[in-house]
Amino acid sequence: MSFDCDVLIIGAGPAGSVAGALLRDAGHDVHIVEKQHFPRFSIGESLLPQCMEYLQQAGMLEALGAAGFQRKNGAAFAWGARKAAFHFDEQFTAGWDYTWQVERARFDQILAEQAQQRGARLEFGTSVIDFQPGGDGVTATLRDEQGHERRLRARFALDASGFGRVLPRLLCLEKPSDFAARGALFAHIEDRIRGPGFDREKILITVHEKRPDVWFWLIPFADGRASLGVVGPPDYFDTLPQDNDAALQAAVDSEPGLSLLLLASRPLTPARRQSGYAAAVSQLHGPGYALLGNAGEFLDPVFSSGVTIALHSATLAADVLTRQLGGETVDWQHQFATPLQRGVDTFRSYVSGWYDGRFQKVLFHRAPPPAIKRMICSILAGYAWDQNNPYVQHHQRRLDTLAELCAQDF
Repeated sequence: MSFDCDVLIIGAGPAGSVAGALLRDAGHDVHIVEKQHFPRFSIGESLLPQCMEYLQQAGMLEALGAAGFQRKNGAAFAWGARKAAFHFDEQFTAGWDYTWQVERARFDQILAEQAQQRGARLEFGTSVIDFQPGGDGVTATLRDEQGHERRLRARFALDASGFGRVLPRLLCLEKPSDFAARGALFAHIEDRIRGPGFDREKILITVHEKRPDVWFWLIPFADGRASLGVVGPPDYFDTLPQDNDAALQAAVDSEPGLSLLLLASRPLTPARRQSGYAAAVSQLHGPGYALLGNAGEFLDPVFSSGVTIALHSATLAADVLTRQLGGETVDWQHQFATPLQRGVDTFRSYVSGWYDGRFQKVLFHRAPPPAIKRMICSILAGYAWDQNNPYVQHHQRRLDTLAELCAQDF
């Protein structure tokens, strides 16, 4: 049976490009199809230090380092008069102590170009409209922007289509997320923040003073621009104007500390809405395919875990698939899905704890024990697979106990 390529990758975002580069380095023929054209707007701009290991493994750090992205050395939190800061050089896990805050249009384009330079073929403006899985190879029907269709045969396919969720839709793999429905409203701004009180090397997460289930992100870029967004349940957005720009401004105006910080700011892009983004699937792999990153599961943007999970899934899948294409017998459940899910479940515990208030009490505790703060810092740095960290290994139980202790002195 003849094949057009060894691996078809659907989507040229971070997961698809990194997987493509790793598979090309292993000598495999890779074909990437991307529905959109790059550069294109995307959120998920605050990386975590764990990402640096995967980008280094893919040989992309040098190109990214030359791009001049804003260095990120930690995370800051604000809730009225309460403040908290975590510095990645104080984390428990041995690893990277910094990362970047990136405009995704440029970041993703660099990754895609790196995959192409390694020899991956990349088609923009191309959609997958039908997919036939199989243990002896897969068949995808591709459609370009002129409406022309063709079939492509591959030994294996990786779905890195993000929120497009191509294979979950085509193969009926989608299932309801166990997270409550939430929405986000966001834009890029010229922040015009002056003075020494604001640290551009940290993402700022601000909790709404009167509604702890509503929070804002402020992600500074290197050129005086920033990404600004607000996240909350549907009933919160019902209180805001219907116009996206007016709604985002009204949300910021309702939070005194953030409003003061951004008093001189001005918008650079139209505000956008995204709702019902939490997603899950019934399985992460099947005959001839596997799902990467957001195509498999997306939790919530609060701890910037999306790109980290995407890159972790890409490196895991590339390793398993390289062995499979080399003739080894592999077990996608035990070598890909199960280890990937361990970190996802760790993030899930802390995201759930954020929205029910347990983790907020931990983060804003007035005098956290240094050893515990370092372990929590590692999770905020993306090291959610470090089983040496008790707050990873026993994430749910440890968080419950810690939250109870912190609540007594909150």
